[in-house]
Amino acid sequence: MKKILVTGADGQLGAAIKALAANYNEFEFLFTDIQELDLTNQAAVALFVETEKPAYIINCAAYTAVDIAEKEADLARLINTKVPAYLGKVGQKHQARVIHVSTDYVFDGTSYTPYTENDLVNPESVYGKSKLNGEIALLKEAPSSLVIRTSWLYSIHGKNFLKTMVKLGEERDELRVVCDQVGTPTYADDLAEVILTIISKTENKRCDWKPGIYHYSNEGVCSWYDFAKAIHELAGISCHVHPIATEEYPTPAARPPYSVLNKSKIKRIFGVQIPYWRDSLKKCITELKK
Repeated sequence: MKKILVTGADGQLGAAIKALAANYNEFEFLFTDIQELDLTNQAAVALFVETEKPAYIINCAAYTAVDIAEKEADLARLINTKVPAYLGKVGQKHQARVIHVSTDYVFDGTSYTPYTENDLVNPESVYGKSKLNGEIALLKEAPSSLVIRTSWLYSIHGKNFLKTMVKLGEERDELRVVCDQVGTPTYADDLAEVILTIISKTENKRCDWKPGIYHYSNEGVCSWYDFAKAIHELAGISCHVHPIATEEYPTPAARPPYSVLNKSKIKRIFGVQIPYWRDSLKKCITELKK
């Protein structure tokens, strides 16, 4: 039975993979977070992979505090740039295929058409730069790796926009949410399913493992304001949401004003189906209410 090492297992995506693992009983899963494996310790990573010999490494670990990263640049670089390089190096040595999750923040958001994997990258935040450099470092160490860029991740686990909007919507009569940043939400459960589907299909010879960069988010397009309105509508929350401009809500880190991702490559290569963002949001809110 082949092993799959999942790092960052206590985060949104890691928890989603954990919840789906029982559906993929042809694999043995090794779920680790910092308590079980300190990814910043290169020797510890090397020893763990050498001992356990996973066939796949899914790296869900990341420094995601976008604004705090502007002050904690060294820590962001350690986790987002150096860790993927460590995993790539040890994965390459022990023939473990790496799947690494990256972000839409590698783009500056000046496009008006969905970003493809070949479009020019130009991150404008410490977080975005650290994630881009992580992609580069991983693919340099392990060219056989997959990098999956995603956007606006949410789930029933951890801290995210969905849970913040539910909490604030229940506490307040009105909220102000940015309406001029456009992208697509991604339900962590959908991304988890796609990652495990790719591995399963590869193992069962239903598709070829094709290394490189891929984009994945749910289908459709919305602003953060639209997202907030949909959350309240589907959760049955009556809170008045006011649309505001980015300049009315300044943040330490710059956000891409447009970061819709073109998913045609991942659909074509791996034959995956991608749900519409509102349909997935409805599923997540149903789970949250349980």
